[in-house]
Amino acid sequence: MTDRKEHACDLCGSSESTPIECAPSYTNGQAVHVCNNCGLVYVPLRRSAKAIADDWSDRLFKEETVFNTQTYSARIPAIKSRQMFVADTIDTELGLKNKTLCDIGAGEGQFLEIVNAVEYGAKPFGIEPSSELCSKMTSGGFENFCGAIEDYVDAGEVGKRQFDIVTIMWTLECSADARTMLKAARAVLMDGGHVVVATGSRILVPFKKPLQFYFDPKPLDTHPVRFSANTLRALLISSGFKIKFINRYVDQDCLVVIAEKNDDVDSSNWQGDNSKDVLDFFKRWDNESQTYYKDYQDE
Repeated sequence: MTDRKEHACDLCGSSESTPIECAPSYTNGQAVHVCNNCGLVYVPLRRSAKAIADDWSDRLFKEETVFNTQTYSARIPAIKSRQMFVADTIDTELGLKNKTLCDIGAGEGQFLEIVNAVEYGAKPFGIEPSSELCSKMTSGGFENFCGAIEDYVDAGEVGKRQFDIVTIMWTLECSADARTMLKAARAVLMDGGHVVVATGSRILVPFKKPLQFYFDPKPLDTHPVRFSANTLRALLISSGFKIKFINRYVDQDCLVVIAEKNDDVDSSNWQGDNSKDVLDFFKRWDNESQTYYKDYQDE
């Protein structure tokens, strides 16, 4: 756990935060904090953006996986189903036919395949840090950029092409700098284009899994930010997006927010969460997990 730097809150920039008391017992001692000002849940100690991207490429992305291994792939039923959910949500709310779409964190390109199929008819492009996975996208006939979103910005690619839709699915929370990712997303969008952010719906909702399946001993800076509906909407608004749609996240597994690139947004007009409510939520989640699911493990 070397070469880590202290980060302030990704949403409001405050350095005043409170650690979640129970978290270290699930995370091998790693701290998870709640911002005292806006209630964002975040990991304060992080490696560089490149180190995190390399970790995803070299350790976490492999061909064969299930949820209880150290690796990750989209080609399992649970992941494909949530990608289908996002695709159908976009098509219902915005329409996908002939739309240009950029997927940030595209993995092996499964979502590109889904939205490019006849049913939806989008024209997708992928951004992905893993060279192995980019090769798979290329083999599948999909244009892509190999690198993290920060590399995409540094390479001067932002502004060279414009998209109708940018998707960030279970990826914004994995970025070392979520605001930079949204800034890049905004830059590659056409005026009036839309960003679609999808993530798990876990905070300030009914408990949907034991806490040991939310926190784990792996390096937490691979998922340095954990969003509630309020904090995700707040980050989008403060990044210059107008909220257009949010799904019924309270009882659905996913949290999906669609927001429009809009120059008239008051980026200061947002609301986060009450930090005491968030801390109490995790205390109750820990109690529930320890009471009923302490010994439960994936088979």
